Amino acid sequence: MRAVILAGGRGTRLAPYTVAFPKPLMPLGDRPILEIVIRQLRYYGFTRVTMAVGHLAELLQAYFGDGSKFGLAIDYSREEEPLGTAGPLRLIPDLDEDFLVMNGDLLTDLDYGAFMRRHREQKNDATIGVYEKEVRIDLGVLERDPEGRVVDYREKPTLRYEVSMGVYAFRREVLSLIPDGYFDFPNLVLELIRRDRPIRGFSFHGSWLDIGRQEDYGAAIETFERERERFLPGE
Repeated sequence: MRAVILAGGRGTRLAPYTVAFPKPLMPLGDRPILEIVIRQLRYYGFTRVTMAVGHLAELLQAYFGDGSKFGLAIDYSREEEPLGTAGPLRLIPDLDEDFLVMNGDLLTDLDYGAFMRRHREQKNDATIGVYEKEVRIDLGVLERDPEGRVVDYREKPTLRYEVSMGVYAFRREVLSLIPDGYFDFPNLVLELIRRDRPIRGFSFHGSWLDIGRQEDYGAAIETFERERERFLPGE
């Protein structure tokens, strides 16, 4: 199985750390977050990883090399200008019939092998990892009717949404829907919906953290140190 890891962003929400240091190399304990991801992918049966790189690509290439020390093959696809999240896929010419795409800054215990098997079994054009996220509103929330009368009042409610985990599986043919230039996954998903193509969510109820913000990064450090074996199966 083959995976594409998006590792070219500037990580501006983690500044100033990411000014001179790529976000996927930010450490959790004694390992960069992206090394944890790579080791998970190998454990779940992936044999080749392509890193879509841009910002500070040389540091990523110097650390991961050809992947031999991690037990799989790693190659690199470099964007010379920002292409969004979906745009970099156009630069990779030899993708498998079905392939995984994910962000390089996720801490999760998702079984990537099971994710890919479900994608293939359902014959989806796209499968999106889905997580239920709670969002606390620290204000009183009003509901009004069309005439402006207050009909409901909820103090500091907790809302629940199904959100994208930043983990996808695609059939290779969807690449034809990605135009040249900057293009994001939401645009691709909406185009697939518009064309009534088979696209489904994969519900996940385990551990998932996106380290895009400093508070999330701190939570990821604590979670990894507390449950290291959970995130590094087989070690």
